[in-house]
Amino acid sequence: MFYSKGMLAAVGGRISRNEVTMDTGIVRKMDDLGRIVIPAETRRLFNIREGDELTISVVGDNISMRKLDATCTFCGSTEKVSGFHNKGICSICTFELQN
Repeated sequence: MFYSKGMLAAVGGRISRNEVTMDTGIVRKMDDLGRIVIPAETRRLFNIREGDELTISVVGDNISMRKLDATCTFCGSTEKVSGFHNKGICSICTFELQN
């Protein structure tokens, strides 16, 4: 797909024995498949919906999750981006390529 790193979704604290402590003070247990539920208020805050893609990275001793946003291949804009052959292209670049 045509994604790049976007808005910060959640930053975890340390991981210890199936438990994740988040900066918000909310604690969630990891299940036996390694899944953690992101609280509804956090999902609403960052506009994360079912099916959205998140990237997970390690920053020092923290785990960082970022929502992936559509990005224009040509200019890097995240405004009015649509897909074309699995690449992102914004409306301004589409107009410029047509003229």
